[in-house]
Amino acid sequence: MTRKQRLANPLALAVLVLLFERPMHPYEMAATLKQRHKEASIKLRYGSLYTVIELLVREGFIVAKETSREGRRPERTVYTLTPVGELEMRDWLAELIGTPVKEYPRFEAALSLMPALAAERATELLEARIVRLDQETARVRNEQAAAPKEVPRLFLVEGEYYLACLEAERRFVAALVDGIKNETLDGVKFWKEAHAAKRAGEPLPSLELPKQQATEA
Repeated sequence: MTRKQRLANPLALAVLVLLFERPMHPYEMAATLKQRHKEASIKLRYGSLYTVIELLVREGFIVAKETSREGRRPERTVYTLTPVGELEMRDWLAELIGTPVKEYPRFEAALSLMPALAAERATELLEARIVRLDQETARVRNEQAAAPKEVPRLFLVEGEYYLACLEAERRFVAALVDGIKNETLDGVKFWKEAHAAKRAGEPLPSLELPKQQATEA
């Protein structure tokens, strides 16, 4: 399977990894992911899980091993990983771990459009974000502290990564707020003047660089 055709849903990779451990039926897959708190890193919905399983079967990465029924319960199909599925799992995981890619977080998109808000309003919202970041950081730290001591750190590293991202974002947002308030961030003065002109019904200042600057850029 070429990279262009590779499934993009991380839940599909999680299914391959689970079946690398042992054959499972979908309910057991979902229960195992929840037991290991993987839903904090991978969006887990039963409907999506069954859709992903169908896709993996279609691609030949997994196959139905057996189907059974207990009493009045619905039939449960146990799936197992195929050799080509194991190869795909290893290649996909290696690509995700070893190759950085450009992603498009919503906050990054909002920052790129932030000048459409008044500087004062943007500052207010960024300060509110800091409060929420602090709350989320405290929640994650409490969750980590409550983790069973017998669980090796290896199986909790995604939580450490998330915490590191929260702390890095908090530092960035705090510095951004400081730069806006103190007008030490290049462009803030123009930003404020543009909104003042807009409120006064005047034409917005041009966003184009002077020709000399544009040529140098």
